[in-house]
Amino acid sequence: MNTANWAVLAVFGVLGLGACSPEKGSRGGAEGGVQVAISGEDIATQGISFPTGSEVAFVDGWAIELSHVLVTVGNVTLSETPDLVPSDQSQTGAVVASAAGPWAIDLHVAGSIAAAGGEGLATPLTLLKNQNERGGAPFAAEDRYAFGYDILVASSDAQLVNFEGDEAAEAAYAEMIRVGAAVLYVGTATFGGQNCEASDDSYDFGRLPQRVPFQLAFRTPTSFLNCQNQDNEGAPFDDEEFPRGIAIPSNRSALAQITLHLEHPWFSAAVHDPALRFDQLATQLVGKPEGTVVTVDDLVGVDPSAFTDAEGTALPARSCDGSELPAGRQLRFDTGSVPLDPGARPNEALRDYRDFMQYVQSTQGHLNGGEGLCFPARRYPSPP
Repeated sequence: MNTANWAVLAVFGVLGLGACSPEKGSRGGAEGGVQVAISGEDIATQGISFPTGSEVAFVDGWAIELSHVLVTVGNVTLSETPDLVPSDQSQTGAVVASAAGPWAIDLHVAGSIAAAGGEGLATPLTLLKNQNERGGAPFAAEDRYAFGYDILVASSDAQLVNFEGDEAAEAAYAEMIRVGAAVLYVGTATFGGQNCEASDDSYDFGRLPQRVPFQLAFRTPTSFLNCQNQDNEGAPFDDEEFPRGIAIPSNRSALAQITLHLEHPWFSAAVHDPALRFDQLATQLVGKPEGTVVTVDDLVGVDPSAFTDAEGTALPARSCDGSELPAGRQLRFDTGSVPLDPGARPNEALRDYRDFMQYVQSTQGHLNGGEGLCFPARRYPSPP
């Protein structure tokens, strides 16, 4: 796994060298095109179990079930020369094919085609049959094309791909439009930890609700550019997991699966694949009526470097899976090299836990499952 700090993901691969691309057009025309699909993988449909049963788990003993994961996608592109600048993943050649969308999808609804890497199902969005930005010329067989897409703010112009007629989903999407959200999680967290350890035994975790409904509306439109692809052969650039782009076979369609890693909002550090935690959300409901829904707006003003509960009591870290407790008595998340300053402008620093959660959530876009990392160009006020 790549443990590069997400704070420097804006220049991901800056030390890249090597990785070869076939000569342009050297293998004739590709007739199959590119099938564009989307998946939230197993988390979208099955949630996250505790202690076992999922690929990932919350170290502090929580399990989640999702009832809706709504997202709007558009501006899908294929471009020439994904390896144009080895040190800057965001740079590519000219766009040769595109599809504007936008499409609104509920990732909780199971897809209809086999997903990349054999993990679950995906929902098809569109087929790029040829270079529609170049007069319909065929794709060059086996050449690699840079793939990119946008996660967009919800819009009444979006096509409802798989939830038209679902009153709850349609109402939730209408609320996304009203508040300017790009991604919405609706679900419930349930505590199931036993024999837990805490960094401060004096804290009464019995004050936390055992069941937490949540509606997390992320105002995080982001472009995901020039994605890496685990299906590619050959060596990637240094500090990258896989070679960039999509190679299109001559006799069948290639799959470009937009893959959202849904665990990202619960990251406990601004690095890839840190521990997942939920206590810091549940604790915002201390002293509130049972059944209160937690939202991202409840996180405004919450210091991610020194968490407290809703009544101002310091929150310790908790381990319910046998993992080692972090140092210190109070739970803190590591922002790495991303500045944290409650008085800063939003494009200068993270100001609170809402900013932190949106920052790590906005890195969730991948290609073809696994670790097909894309360059995230945030389209909302955020530090680089």
